[in-house]
Amino acid sequence: MTNIKATNITWHSTHVARKDRERLLRQQGCTIWFTGLPSSGKSTTAFTLEHELISLGYLAYVLDGDNVRHGLNRNLGFSAEDREENIRRIGEVAKLFADAGLITMTSFISPYRRERELARELHRAAGLRFVEVFVDTPVEVCEERDPKGLYQKARRGELKGFTGIDDPYEPPLAPELVVKTAEHSPQLVSAQILSFMVKNGLLVVDEKNSCIDRINALSCQPTATCDCGVHAR
Repeated sequence: MTNIKATNITWHSTHVARKDRERLLRQQGCTIWFTGLPSSGKSTTAFTLEHELISLGYLAYVLDGDNVRHGLNRNLGFSAEDREENIRRIGEVAKLFADAGLITMTSFISPYRRERELARELHRAAGLRFVEVFVDTPVEVCEERDPKGLYQKARRGELKGFTGIDDPYEPPLAPELVVKTAEHSPQLVSAQILSFMVKNGLLVVDEKNSCIDRINALSCQPTATCDCGVHAR
């Protein structure tokens, strides 16, 4: 499905440098690629992080697996070939978003290492940052959550090719980050990712920005005297 069929096309260069967009947005365009088993907490983490970034004044957007299949990838199923094309398209879209200066988060099972590496290579070739985040949640916990009842259907044999049951998931060998949603709240996981982004220069932090204070608040463990404003949500 990835054969090149377009002919007589030319890449048109923009008059705006990437660094100019990044200076305007006070951030470095990048893709944060969440991968993990179904119901591992990828989307919850991605949308929580998006909310925190927007509240801090950064431009961010989530490309969610289910949401994208409502439109761009509505013609794709779940065969091995369609899954590969699904990830290829998302890798290309994420690259464009990142080039525009957005902090782009992708929430996809993306079970195969080869597909994730192809997405990484797309970004590397374009000089863009790619941050792989492994949402490391035990399958037993994922099955307990199972908001769509898909694990139950797969166990009964009603759903074939379901990742984690009768189709393999290949964990990342060297992800930039590993997060544990079975052990930590979405807010704490978001703080871990925000901290990584600050340390690696993906976010510009200055005296006008409350990013560090927010990271500290999100990282706070709830106590009787806690006044960080996070745990009252």
